[in-house]
Amino acid sequence: MTVSRTICLGFLAVITIGALLLMMPFSLLSRTWSDPVVALFTSTSAVCVTGLSVVDVGKFYSFWGQLVILLLVQVGGLGYMTATTVLLLLLGRRLGLRDKVAIQQSLDIPGLSELSMLIRSIIATTLIFELTGIFLLMTIFVPQFGFHEGVWLSIFHSVNAFNNAGFSLFSDNLIQYARSPLMNAVITLLIIFGGIGYQAIMEMFYWGRDRISNPSKKSFFTLNFRIALSTTLLLLAIGTIAFLATESSNVQTLGAIGWSDRVMAAWFQSVTPRTAGFNTIDISKMTNAGLFITIALMFIGASPGGTGGGIKTTTFRVLITCTQAVLEGKDEVLCYHRQIPMPLILKAVGVLVGSTMTVIGGTILIALTDPELSFIHILFEVVSAFATVGLSAVGTLNISPLGQLVIIGIMYVGRVGILLLVGALLGDPKPSFVHYPEENLLVG
Repeated sequence: MTVSRTICLGFLAVITIGALLLMMPFSLLSRTWSDPVVALFTSTSAVCVTGLSVVDVGKFYSFWGQLVILLLVQVGGLGYMTATTVLLLLLGRRLGLRDKVAIQQSLDIPGLSELSMLIRSIIATTLIFELTGIFLLMTIFVPQFGFHEGVWLSIFHSVNAFNNAGFSLFSDNLIQYARSPLMNAVITLLIIFGGIGYQAIMEMFYWGRDRISNPSKKSFFTLNFRIALSTTLLLLAIGTIAFLATESSNVQTLGAIGWSDRVMAAWFQSVTPRTAGFNTIDISKMTNAGLFITIALMFIGASPGGTGGGIKTTTFRVLITCTQAVLEGKDEVLCYHRQIPMPLILKAVGVLVGSTMTVIGGTILIALTDPELSFIHILFEVVSAFATVGLSAVGTLNISPLGQLVIIGIMYVGRVGILLLVGALLGDPKPSFVHYPEENLLVG
């Protein structure tokens, strides 16, 4: 039982418990037993913080069913090991070496020191952002739906936004709020901060604290923070411009609204593929160009240590920097005057190849189970599931039960990570003391 196997089996255990709870009559408005495939799909989507659903969550599940989904999203957003560690700390148990190594791998952090403090910081950060989102959303929902329902809608959507899940209790997701500046601002900021990673948030916090307490003190950001932040901002800007260019002439999406609302909707649509899954325009009515731009943004995803999926912004930046180094004829990969180590480059290549093969395999399987669907819609659904986004251009409920099982598997792979899953299947690598001679071959 290696650490990677512990994490993978832990996610499976949480998914199974969630599916059993969502099958119960108390979880459904109809007070009947749920279809096992529907319960399993919803539980997997919640734990994997995806947001894809084969039912209308607001009209299918009761308050208790929605609460189960919310708790699964919270556990999935924090990560299995983080949530387990919180429980252990609440019970007063000290973390052993095995626990610390598991947390290190699940959070993808370099060291083992101060892990208990890090977990507490993660919980505090999560509560601060989610509570802030709840109070801001209450100003929208409470006047419209009353106090009790408005508070629950605020809690549900704030938690889903920060954890990059994308479940909504409205049948049209958030399309009815496409022209609400406050709704767009709150949801997008929660998505961005949830996806950029806890380490980046803490670095911003310490930088702001130092600037206030000692303005003359020099602050140095880590390479991870600089790459994650700059790549995120660049992708958000490019996505907004790209959606304006491709969808402004489409009267079924952005073309039917005014210029200011159009920019706001394009911005929201650029943010939400960062693995969130909310939408303020009808995804099924987008042009093929808009769909493909969304696919690219979904595949890249969020940043390491955050609540999002995808290959991650840092992986994308390392691969781009490697390509730039090759084109410039350089023998080393540099970024912000820092050299990228070779093991990190190999890991980025492994993530890209493994992710690409997963998407290709999933696309082929869905094409076999649902041959009536168009290729662009199949690819969109598969990438959305793998990157744990939750957007759908065809409606996941329109996919056959066998295809839904394939989507379940893809969501799971995307959440635990392709390298971690392969490590769990193959076991820990054995050290080798044999070094073989090098030989060149033709590439490219």
